[in-house]
Amino acid sequence: MSSRQEQFSGTSEVREAHRFDTGALEAWMRDNVRDFAGPLEVQQFKGGQSNPTYKLITPKKSYVMRRKPPGQLLKSAHAVDREYKVITALHAAGFPAAETFGLCTDDSVVGTWFYIMDCVEGRVIWDGTFPDVPTSERARYFDAMNATIAQLHSFDPAGIGLADFGKPGNYFARQIGRWSQQYLDDEAAGRVPAMDALVEWLPANIPPGEEVAVVHGDYRCDNMIFHPTEPKVLAVLDWELSTLGHPLADFSYHLMMYRMPPTGTVGLVDCDLKAMNIPSEADYIASYCRRTARDPQAVTANMDFYIAYNMFRLAAIVHGIRGRVVRGTAASAHAKAMSETVEPLANLAWEQARKAAA
Repeated sequence: MSSRQEQFSGTSEVREAHRFDTGALEAWMRDNVRDFAGPLEVQQFKGGQSNPTYKLITPKKSYVMRRKPPGQLLKSAHAVDREYKVITALHAAGFPAAETFGLCTDDSVVGTWFYIMDCVEGRVIWDGTFPDVPTSERARYFDAMNATIAQLHSFDPAGIGLADFGKPGNYFARQIGRWSQQYLDDEAAGRVPAMDALVEWLPANIPPGEEVAVVHGDYRCDNMIFHPTEPKVLAVLDWELSTLGHPLADFSYHLMMYRMPPTGTVGLVDCDLKAMNIPSEADYIASYCRRTARDPQAVTANMDFYIAYNMFRLAAIVHGIRGRVVRGTAASAHAKAMSETVEPLANLAWEQARKAAA
């Protein structure tokens, strides 16, 4: 088993900073979650950088609770109510998202807002090379991820009750503005020269064309639960960054795995993809374009910009994690190690921007 798999898989005892009154939660679930019956045992998932995530075990079934972290929070972050809304709508539309059971916006229960959803049993794959999957099967796992994101982008937001889930139009401009502001506002985390350069370059180089779809915002292999033995996605997790946005922003974030080193996140740079039976970047783009009726050449033409934008955005998110480490509110034991990847990520983003400019 890979070290990332060992590091992040499974649950542990609830960390000191994230403990709460289990009795108060059990009482709330008795009143608000249909068919709930205690007693309740609580464990904390090892993964999940931003919103602390817990496994709630009862004699009959297990649930998952996602909550806002305790402490001082940035204004736009940790919107568990938005997560709850999108998961509920997508599950009802037949997309692989967990069934939801209740949202609580009363801080007096566990200290912060939270929601309860089904605990989908399966496997989470924490290494983008899928080392524990037989070589002969790997391409089918990549195809399952590709089909799932294509399905997500096929929904008409209004048709599934998400017309008001975000502002339509100017997605790249608004996102670049949002993450630039979050980066600039978080003084505790410090400044990064490549980030400063990207804050200037990105808004001036946005490709033309507007599209609107439900976007996940953090779509990668470790944010989904696969069937225990089959190349099938049972549930997509971690919807904190979801909104209405440009589907190619979302797809290119997922595609970023092809240009990322295998450190800190899923990365396939320097891998022998053919020997590993992993599709090439070009083939993966072609599969997505076939499923979404797009022109692969048109998608490829602006890919360097899309990747630069996504690496910048990821660097801004990790910069936010660094800020939480400094302030002492980080939700993961691995947050400090992750926070040290801001500079390499920002430099890589600036490299993509220079490729796009060339």
